[in-house]
Amino acid sequence: MFQKILVANRGEIALRVICACKELGISTVAVYSEADRNSLHVRFADEAVCIGPARSSESYLNIPQVISAAEITNVDAIHPGYGFLSENANFAKVCEASEITFIGPTPEIIEMMGDKDRARREVRAAGLVTVPGSDGIIQGEEGLAASAAKIGYPLILKASAGGGGRGMRIVRRVEDLLAAFQAASSEAYQAFGNPDMYAEKFIEHPRHIEYQVLGDQHGHIIHLGERECSIQRRHQKLVEESPSPAIDAKQRKDLGAKVVKALSKIGYTNAGTVEFLMDEDGSIYFIEMNTRIQVEHPVTELVTGVDLIKAQIRIAAGEHLQDATGEIHFSGHAIECRINAEDPETFVPSAGRITTFQAPGGTGVRVDSAAHADAVIPPYYDSMIAKLIVKGRDRGEAIGRMKRALEMFVIEGIRTSIPLHRRILADPDFAAGRFDTHFIDRLLGTNGK
Repeated sequence: MFQKILVANRGEIALRVICACKELGISTVAVYSEADRNSLHVRFADEAVCIGPARSSESYLNIPQVISAAEITNVDAIHPGYGFLSENANFAKVCEASEITFIGPTPEIIEMMGDKDRARREVRAAGLVTVPGSDGIIQGEEGLAASAAKIGYPLILKASAGGGGRGMRIVRRVEDLLAAFQAASSEAYQAFGNPDMYAEKFIEHPRHIEYQVLGDQHGHIIHLGERECSIQRRHQKLVEESPSPAIDAKQRKDLGAKVVKALSKIGYTNAGTVEFLMDEDGSIYFIEMNTRIQVEHPVTELVTGVDLIKAQIRIAAGEHLQDATGEIHFSGHAIECRINAEDPETFVPSAGRITTFQAPGGTGVRVDSAAHADAVIPPYYDSMIAKLIVKGRDRGEAIGRMKRALEMFVIEGIRTSIPLHRRILADPDFAAGRFDTHFIDRLLGTNGK
């Protein structure tokens, strides 16, 4: 087992990793920007190193600075959390070259899955069904026209190196195709340094379903069930739950077996998430894989009893999967609400000082956060300040528990998304499980704006 781990992240996920390390008896090193000097992850780590100014490109994304901090503190491994460097294949390679264990998949797997077009080809060859689309990267205007003619309208253009909704355009008419392609390609280049695009059939009313997986270094792969992530705005998830109300027991078993088989062929290791779209008739298509721990991992932890962060660390240290996870028992229903520092109506970020922070408690309630009264929410990073997670015996109890917990969650001094979450949980369509990725647009009457 590792003696010391550097946590290459900030906020609640950095604190979450530190908690797991403490329980495993592993020393921790926090890295922080000048804006995070007084953060809780800095306070509770055994050591802390400032790696640069507030801007993430000069601190949390600065590979030489992170590696330097790891070397001067003599760590065995680095946990990247999510975001920042977590899916950066080059960073994983640098860790390898520096003889520091990267707690995640191999650089080759990260690279494979980071190229969305290649990922589609690899998993299709391994047995998963993908959304009908272009044959590889679109090559020039002729290739664009040929792909569109093959797929039909509506279609969606996607950045091969993309994510988070950037470099994406929905096209409904041939007249709009070229302009949309040029705009999406330009946006992809600005965001990811790669203008390559591919196209897929656009599913009008999809549900977003994802499977949590774990793989050890000895060829063993398991899935830990699915999560429903359809409640989102501009491709950013707001509410996640497990299990999905749209998946029955047979479908769960069959799709889970296909996921395990496909990832076994690829040779996947550590934690990852396989993401799917479900169309109106129940057909399920692979769209991408995230080669890291997800923000929403706590809902899976609550329904399986597996500590996914500990499992990541144990697997990276060479342990067998069964030893890393312990016995797995699926039970109950869990829901997570992402509490963001933003105006609940305009979604404008709300940086500033928190004057009151009173988290809810009680049976079946969990709050993952690095926020507290008098904490300052800086304007430089993601707006999420807390994850509120509940578990009930069934979905109805979980919804009732989440409603109560949201009502008792008091954050003052900044605006938060709590009022929006209360609207979501009170909606009869949400309660009935009748929703897709356009739910928020309908709820707010925004039509995606």
